[in-house]
Parts: sequence; structure tokens; C-alpha cells
Amino acid sequence: MKFVALVAIVPEEREEEAIELAKKAGAGAVTITRGRNLGLKEKKIFFGLTLEENVSLLLFVLPRRISMRVLKALVDGMDMQSDKNSSLAFTVPVGHVAGLNIEELHKFEDEVRNLL
Repeated sequence: MKFVALVAIVPEEREEEAIELAKKAGAGAVTITRGRNLGLKEKKIFFGLTLEENVSLLLFVLPRRISMRVLKALVDGMDMQSDKNSSLAFTVPVGHVAGLNIEELHKFEDEVRNLL
């Protein structure tokens, strides 16, 4: 089975929404890290405090067959095509995978069987 790493960077306050969208589309476990978004625009300063957008980086390891469905669910559900969007999602092919949870792997296999 071929795998893909799907990375989604979303505003921290929309993290749970993004995870639910991905899970409804067939994603399983997710690894979450926190960060700050430092875009090309000048930083906003309010009373001497620099305001930076806190973001969550969501990492999913998915079978290639369902990765586009999960990506599309995130793009549509998080409105990533709009001009006011502050989210980003992309996939990267994975050559080798070790340490996947056996239950998660069986879930993926069942998902692929249902697609066929």
C-alpha cells in the first residue's frame, strides 16, 4: 500500500473543525504541532504588542487512494480557495513507513476495499 503525508496548516481556533472534516473524509490519527504564522505582510502592533497568528500544523499519514478525498474535504470545508483564507494544505509522497498502528492500517485497508 502506498502512503502520502498530508500537511494542513490552519488557524489554531479552527483546528478541531479541520480535524473533524478530515476524519469524516476517512483520515485516522493526526499529529498536531503549534506554530506562528509570519507572513509577508507587516506585523500588526497594538499598544506595543506584536500580534501574530497562532496556527496548528496537522500531519496525517494516509493511503494514497484516500488522500485526495481528505485534501478536498479540507479545501472545501476550510474555504482554502477564498481570498481571505489563512490555511494551507498539501501532500507529499512517502517512500517508506514504519510504526503505523495496526488498527489504523486495518482501517485503511477496509477503507480501500470499500472504495473498490
